[in-house]
Amino acid sequence: MNKKILILSTMILGALPLLTQSALSAPNAKPNVVLLLADDWAFSDVGAFGGEIETPNIDALAMRGVRFSNFHVAASCSPTRAMLQTGVSNHRAGLGNMPETIPPEHQGREGYDAVINNRVVTIAQQLQAGGYRTYLTGKWHLGKTPDKLPTGRGYDHAFALSQSGADNFEDKPNLLLYDYADWTEDGRAAHLPANYYSSSFIIDKMIEYIDRDAQSGRPFLASINFLANHIPVQAHDADIAHYTDKYKDGWDALRHSRRNSIVAKGLVAPNRPMVKIDVAWDSLSAEEKEQRIGAMAAYAGMATAMDREIGRLVAHLKASGEYENTIFVFLSDNGPEATDPMNTNNFTTFNANLNYDQSLERQGRKGSLTAIGASFASALAAPFRGYKFSASEGGIRVPLVISWPGNPQIEPGTIKHGFAYVTDIAPTLLELAGIAPHQGSFDGKSVEPITGHSLVPMLFGQKEVVRASDEALGYELSGNSVLFEGDWKLVKNLPPYGNGNWQLYNLNNDPGETTDLSTAEPQRVTAMLAKYDEFAKAEKVLPMPAGYSAPKQIQANAVKELLIPRLLALWPYILGIIAILIGLGFGVKRLFKRK
Repeated sequence: MNKKILILSTMILGALPLLTQSALSAPNAKPNVVLLLADDWAFSDVGAFGGEIETPNIDALAMRGVRFSNFHVAASCSPTRAMLQTGVSNHRAGLGNMPETIPPEHQGREGYDAVINNRVVTIAQQLQAGGYRTYLTGKWHLGKTPDKLPTGRGYDHAFALSQSGADNFEDKPNLLLYDYADWTEDGRAAHLPANYYSSSFIIDKMIEYIDRDAQSGRPFLASINFLANHIPVQAHDADIAHYTDKYKDGWDALRHSRRNSIVAKGLVAPNRPMVKIDVAWDSLSAEEKEQRIGAMAAYAGMATAMDREIGRLVAHLKASGEYENTIFVFLSDNGPEATDPMNTNNFTTFNANLNYDQSLERQGRKGSLTAIGASFASALAAPFRGYKFSASEGGIRVPLVISWPGNPQIEPGTIKHGFAYVTDIAPTLLELAGIAPHQGSFDGKSVEPITGHSLVPMLFGQKEVVRASDEALGYELSGNSVLFEGDWKLVKNLPPYGNGNWQLYNLNNDPGETTDLSTAEPQRVTAMLAKYDEFAKAEKVLPMPAGYSAPKQIQANAVKELLIPRLLALWPYILGIIAILIGLGFGVKRLFKRK
């Protein structure tokens, strides 16, 4: 018996070095999580995805992790943010539409809360229950009442903007849509510091939060939500100057160079067709070209500035020893913004000229309101069709990077081409954190179940896809609708993004959506349309009012919420002026009578 014990002891002692080495090389069971959410970035705006914009820090994360080339979100910000936070479809989370684009006929209807509802649970709530510290900085845009703000939805601390965007240099709103910038800290009204710049401040505040409770030893969730590159596009002079000559050849040249770079990086297969941009660059006047080139220089400078701030956070985590055991997730909330307030010829243009310095030399600077417009947005979305608000790939296919530098199970620099969706992020992170996602019940209450799939099998190289080829996934926003099934996409875009008819594409052969196969594949269309109808019925999708489009609704809602109240506020003064004019008129009349 003693001999057996001696042999067993010898085996255990001999194995200790191996056990110790394995334990040291294995990632901590509770990794930190950093969510990096860009605003209105195109699929190829990141250098690692084929873009010419300098993003070395995001590129470095991509080279240490996995790039997903077939990742989809909603076509506008709030619906994507709701799905990212919850792993639940936008309709079930309450964001069948967002406040700025919802028509009055839909307000208050089920699924059209226009804010995150109380039937869903955020990833912050689940990680918080699992022992995590939870922080959020930047754009929230999911509600502004106490129960809808981040600190009401699982975040320990949050410095958050409840609106779709705001100025990047000053404590003021996007004056085209709002009267004030609704920033709060931990649920209370907050103000921005002097020398504020949005990307810098958002990282400053997150570092402050992380360091404040670092001695607890608990892992953290850092949800970092940039304003870049939402309108107004604004950057520092030096960042704009760096790109002064980059876009002088126009949008056609940019679209082709991006497509070539994307193919060279292996993100899209070669010899795939691509749609053309409707407006010829050479049809513009010299002044119009100067304006567009300057807007793109500001856009690129704003993106590079955001990347630089991400680098500053990474450096801080390296210095504190947290980098290797931190999961980084980078994505955009939708494709590039095509709306141009200076070329709408309506209340928006009038409001922009009234409230901003729109001279060419001030583009992208403090006090200006700059946008790149539809043609450059189309170029940025290369090789895909469309942009923000549309259900075409350019509006809903965006870059996704997942990186965990210290985890040896992830092969650095890998590209995954399998379909992935924004609802997949929450269950992926919960699995990596060792926390079981809720199954429709949380804190003793029945809630909407998570519908996303964990991407861990793709991340660790175990599978190329996490959905079966016959699994259907429906999507709808603002009347623009999709059913994905394997390589197939059935899509309908309302004007101005399409003709309102269902079209069919094979995304493997035609990711640019150039050839509609609905006539050639009628049986497939019928079968997929039946599945979409099932989805729409289950999600309680409402038909859009006649003539609806998201940009037009933004305009109508802005007039209702800004112009009319302003006129009503001025009404006493207008009455006073009218009274004075009437009085002057009577006085002049009497004077002439005396004569």
